[in-house]
Amino acid sequence: MPSHGSLTKAGKVRNATPKIPPKPKKNLTPRRRNFRNYKRRVLYASASQTAV
Repeated sequence: MPSHGSLTKAGKVRNATPKIPPKPKKNLTPRRRNFRNYKRRVLYASASQTAV
């Protein structure tokens, strides 16, 4: 099966691009975010309803 493009050109563009350091993450991971939302909706909401 013929290749698409020659193997001598493989990886030239990716190796030529400058390496940029990753930006620091701003958001929580989905698991922690979902648990925080659960605490707000279920745990704290039920506690505030029983106090009223």
